[in-house]
Amino acid sequence: MNVFTKSFKYTTPFVLYLLCYWAFTHTGIYCWVPILYVFFFIPILELFIAPDPKNLDEVEEQLAKSNKLYDFIIWLTVPLQYLLLFIFLMSFKQELNAVDIAGRIVAMGLLCGAFGINAAHELGHRTNVFEQFLAKLLLLTSLYMHFFIEHNKGHHKHVATPNDPSTAKYKQTVYAFWVQTFIGTYVSAWHIAIDEAKKKNKILPSLNNEMFLFQLVQIGFVLIIFYFFGLSIMLYFIVAALMGATLLETVNYIEHYGLSREKGAGDLYERVKPHHSWNSNHVIGRLMLFELSRHSDHHYLASRKYQILRNMENAPQMPTGYPGMIVLSLFPPIWFAIMHKQMKKYSL
Repeated sequence: MNVFTKSFKYTTPFVLYLLCYWAFTHTGIYCWVPILYVFFFIPILELFIAPDPKNLDEVEEQLAKSNKLYDFIIWLTVPLQYLLLFIFLMSFKQELNAVDIAGRIVAMGLLCGAFGINAAHELGHRTNVFEQFLAKLLLLTSLYMHFFIEHNKGHHKHVATPNDPSTAKYKQTVYAFWVQTFIGTYVSAWHIAIDEAKKKNKILPSLNNEMFLFQLVQIGFVLIIFYFFGLSIMLYFIVAALMGATLLETVNYIEHYGLSREKGAGDLYERVKPHHSWNSNHVIGRLMLFELSRHSDHHYLASRKYQILRNMENAPQMPTGYPGMIVLSLFPPIWFAIMHKQMKKYSL
């Protein structure tokens, strides 16, 4: 497999853009094809495809790391995201019934989660200003810009501890977790931004900080949509953005459920290790989310680009891929039965 082919496989997530375009330009069952693809077709397909734990060898890793095609692919999500958002907004200019409207909102919600936040997550870990700016542009389409602050400077520091609102506790349902994480991460982002402003000796740090700026940008973006498309379409967009955020937080739930770091001397927690994140080597889920499911290595070394993330031998493995795990999490009794058995398997 040549260098181009290896990188080209990461364009397969763009199938979701095509399906959502179809949903935004057609009616009836076609409006619901994207969600059927993500949460029905893929989970069933992954039951018949064995996980692939293979890692790149040293030479392959260096080639992948230096190949700019991987960067161009992730950058491409930005113009595609805004193009599809525009098509989504314009699609409500025609007469639609409630079922078609709901289908299109759900489709946009999938884009907000899969690209507006997930692709932004990858870019937000980059160190250059350009890619971090692209991350913020993507997060704007999901009205979730505080994620840029809290995830990088809060979650990665406190993961698998009681101080992290993005870590689900043992026997905590996803529904209780949503309350914890939506409130907790937002409040945490404010604290982080204000503390940073104070360290830089800024005047009025409670207002003169990145978090406050993000709120102004998001309000402005929503008002622009209201001005050009009206109240109803603006509300459709807000609901889609909320769905994207809920999808992201459900992913957070499955990634660290029930895992915890040990506390050492001086109330300091042990270093983040591979067994503090659930890992998945299910191929379709890996490709669909730009290797996010190799989450153990991501937390072990957050600066590693998506194309070179590794399967870690001592990382606990999910019984299925991310789409299937998300569906399972919505049914707590089934989720607990499966995951608690999995935790015993890894002595967690």
